Amino acid sequence: MADVKIQPLSDRVVVRPLTDEEAGTVSASGIIIPDSAKQEKPEQGVIVATGPGKWDEDGEKRIPMEVKEGDRIVFSKYGFDEVKVDDQDYFLVSESNILAVLG
Repeated sequence: MADVKIQPLSDRVVVRPLTDEEAGTVSASGIIIPDSAKQEKPEQGVIVATGPGKWDEDGEKRIPMEVKEGDRIVFSKYGFDEVKVDDQDYFLVSESNILAVLG
């Protein structure tokens, strides 16, 4: 993974958005599929950093993360914050907003 200069806290992850080719918004013949055709689909990206996990209700033990760096994920359309670090866009996503890991 790239050396990311941002470390998420608690149960958050740093996600690199997929490129158009990775996301499938460019067809095999090079035709760009407009965003309007995607209409309200969840977002996708690759995890580049993970937080240590959140604390349990008693605050005595950390609950480990279920995802790891390198996982390609699908997450809620509105369940993230955008940040820019070194001219690269990233999403900060809580683990609870991750819908699935793509295989």
